Amino acid sequence: MERICLFPGTFDPITLGHIDVVERAVSMFDKLIIGVGINSTKQPMFSVEQRVGWIGEIFSHDKRIEVMGYEGLTVDICHKLKAQYILRGIRYIADFEYEKAIADMNRMLAPDVETVFLTCSPAYSTISSTLVRDVIRNGGNARLFLPPQVRY
Repeated sequence: MERICLFPGTFDPITLGHIDVVERAVSMFDKLIIGVGINSTKQPMFSVEQRVGWIGEIFSHDKRIEVMGYEGLTVDICHKLKAQYILRGIRYIADFEYEKAIADMNRMLAPDVETVFLTCSPAYSTISSTLVRDVIRNGGNARLFLPPQVRY
């Protein structure tokens, strides 16, 4: 059976920390699908199309990695894609507490889908899309935290 994993997130924008998690996780699965989710509680800075395009460009060299936009419950998308795993990156203990609550809810909704947590490399533990957006909004140099494919 093909091991398919969904890495869901808003990726607004995708950061070097996200890339670190993807590059370290991809060898664990036959296919890793990066799902750019539409979150009704967030007002994105970049369109879904921009984010999907950037991610597709970043990982175009690796055929195991796909990218797509989606909305709705993550576990429903997992079932549609036949993904048995959800990947989540963890920076700090607060991330784990939040992500574990979501993982527990997902497990109740879809016991056949397992959540896998991967801690980020220490060099990227302080980078978040929220902070990067603040740097961009205030005219700072966000290039320190972003892959070159992300153009703003």
